Formats: sequence, structure tokens, C-alpha cells
Amino acid sequence: MSKHIPQQLLRGLAASLLAGVLASQAQATELVYTPVNPAFGGNPLNGTWLLNNAQAQNDYDDPDLKDRTSFAGTSALERFTNQLESRMLSQLLDNISNGNTGSMSTDTFLIDVIDDSGALSIKVTDRATGEVSIIEVSGLNP
Repeated sequence: MSKHIPQQLLRGLAASLLAGVLASQAQATELVYTPVNPAFGGNPLNGTWLLNNAQAQNDYDDPDLKDRTSFAGTSALERFTNQLESRMLSQLLDNISNGNTGSMSTDTFLIDVIDDSGALSIKVTDRATGEVSIIEVSGLNP
């Protein structure tokens, strides 16, 4: 007596066997979250890309930006005056090491520098408000 296995049964058996083999090779792994933002532990090289991407999407116009950039529009004469005042103040403070005192007057401030045997006193008066600030430093050797 010969046994004949129907062909549909063979196909079903082969499909079940194939599914079993494939299912046995599938393995589950643990999911690991990796942050993108460097502020939260992500790669530091992502910072520039994230910043550029955020700035490209930003359509907010700062209304105070014009006020802050108006200083850059100073004239050459104003820049020269500011540099000259800064240089003169620096020279006045340098003279203290030689034991000399002095004063300086600008459009906005009156500055008096007094050296009293190693105790330096700088009096700054605001011309607009009359407010006086005194800076005292002790322990200087003239």
C-alpha cells in the first residue's frame, strides 16, 4: 500500500515549516532612546544644525533691534571724541602711579582723581542728574 500525500497538504506543511523557521530567527531587542539635542545629552555636533534650523524657522522681527543698532551709525567725529576721552581718562589714571592727581571734564561726567598717600579716591559726577559716585581704593604705593 502506497501512501499518497495530497499536494495541498504538502504546501500547507511547507508554509508552516517556513513560518516556524522565520519566526524562530526573529529576535526582539531593547529600544534605546538617543537624544538629538546636545543640551539633553545628544551629540554636541548637532548644536549648530539645530540652531540654524531654528533660526531659519523664526519669523519674529525684534522691534528693539533698530534701537540697538543705531549706535553703530555714529559719525567719525563722535567715534574720535569717544576714543580721545577714553585715552585722556587712561592717561589720568596712569599719572596716579607717578603720584600726580587730576581731573577731567566731559559732556556727561566730571571726574576728579585724588591720591592721598596710597589711598586713591575717584569722584565721578553725572552732569545731567548731579548724581555723585565715589570709588575708593586703598593700599596703592605711589
